Amino acid sequence: MSDTGSHGVAFVRKTEIPPSPPPPSQTGAIKWMRENLFSSVSNSILTLVSLFLIYQLLASLLPWFTGAVWTANSLNECRELGEGACFAVINERFNQFVFGFYPSDQYWRPVLTFLLMLGALAPLLFPKVPRQALWLSVLFPLIAYTLLFGGTIWGPLGVLVSFVIGALIIQRGAGLLGGAGAVIVGALVTVLLLLFAVSRIDGAITTTIADLRVAGFAQELETRIEAAPADEKPALERLQESIAALPEREAELDALRDELGTLYDAVPSDILRYPSPARVPDGMATEAELAALDAYQTARGRAETLGTQIWSVKYRVGLVGLQPVSSDDFGGFMLVLIIGITGIAASLPIGILLALGRQSKLLIVSALCVGFIEFIRGVPLITLLFVASTLLNYFLPPGTAFDLLLRVLILVTLFASAYMAEVIRGGLAALPKGQFEAGDALGLDYWKSMRLIILPQALKISIPGIVNTFIGLFKDTTLVAVIGLLDPLKGIPEAIRGNSEWQGIYWEFFAFVGLFFFIFCYGMSLYSQHLERQLKTDHR
Repeated sequence: MSDTGSHGVAFVRKTEIPPSPPPPSQTGAIKWMRENLFSSVSNSILTLVSLFLIYQLLASLLPWFTGAVWTANSLNECRELGEGACFAVINERFNQFVFGFYPSDQYWRPVLTFLLMLGALAPLLFPKVPRQALWLSVLFPLIAYTLLFGGTIWGPLGVLVSFVIGALIIQRGAGLLGGAGAVIVGALVTVLLLLFAVSRIDGAITTTIADLRVAGFAQELETRIEAAPADEKPALERLQESIAALPEREAELDALRDELGTLYDAVPSDILRYPSPARVPDGMATEAELAALDAYQTARGRAETLGTQIWSVKYRVGLVGLQPVSSDDFGGFMLVLIIGITGIAASLPIGILLALGRQSKLLIVSALCVGFIEFIRGVPLITLLFVASTLLNYFLPPGTAFDLLLRVLILVTLFASAYMAEVIRGGLAALPKGQFEAGDALGLDYWKSMRLIILPQALKISIPGIVNTFIGLFKDTTLVAVIGLLDPLKGIPEAIRGNSEWQGIYWEFFAFVGLFFFIFCYGMSLYSQHLERQLKTDHR
């Protein structure tokens, strides 16, 4: 009889056997390589071919980088010191790459603007930042414009007042005009104030202050000239001469304006729009009419020159702000960041409005939005840049001064807005119809439903497309080189190669600028991935 009890069993294990380690081929790098690089014969062949090509590429590039020369005064000196890249040009012209031809004694202004930009973006990008910091985000565009361009403070203050008036109309006029009507009227009033009132108010205040200060400023200049260093005296003396000549120039300008009225009546209206008799088509005007046009355009040009000279003197005397800097001096990475960040920040809200307008049930609104989006998407950006540099002035009143950089910012923003609208429209189309019906069931009006229910979900779905559009826009900023702006890829290198010491250098510029764009674009991509994880756009 067999013993089934404990006495019949020689050994009974009371604990589990610990798991044995997996084979080395099933863990770590070996497993990853087997699954991803050598999972089949074809993959193994492709892996080996790729490794060979990478080896060939690195064998060619690494000596160029490792043998780079970082300190030299010319390309010839670089070639004597080493056979690698001549990054000495980047080291020597680094400030020019960053700031263009911005005045060197004013570099603190774009640097401070960049730091303030980081502070303005923080509450928008990171939810843990205190909400009170949003005031910096709201005021930053005016602060940045004042710091970068300088000039009086009256223009930025006028812009701020214009937006405040528009916001008050939207807030207080909703009961009388309705929500949509108040938005339209408020936006229209703001645009009209910005186009026709701000610059005139800025000029009037500056001129008034200058007129009040001219007499006292002339006496103050004499004291300043006596105490000024030798290198500063010529500029102060020229300003003193300009102030002393103001009465004579103003009298001459008044006489020219009276003469212009007489000459204007003598020129036929159909040829008045031509800038010179040479532009008038043959047979369109008589010799006397052409002579009258020539006299009118000559007098007009003289009046504009005198007006500019008088204004520049009064502007300097009545200046309450920073030293003015022309946009022609902007260049390098600073120019790219200005265009790219402005386009990114402004295109998103405009794109949202265009996407909502395209889906509107109002035929006029829908047709306008569709027409705008399809036209912009059907035209290359380089064409719009040429329009900004040349054709746009033909649609403006004569004598209107419209800064080229401002024109580029507007058209780049509109270009990006059209693509942004389609990205956001895709997010809206991806939402179930029940989400739209939920807003109606809760008794929300259109705007509250969009703000609280629809847009938060649509924007989360659209994050990859939005960031892709941002990256494309940021890289396209180098196209401004075709209209003469000093971008870091073409404008600045050409200016540097204009110096005989650095003629013949090319690849170092491309490597440096490419690294800059890669850092910024990859940073945007990483943030979008972080934002997707935070918002859990996969709905799991």
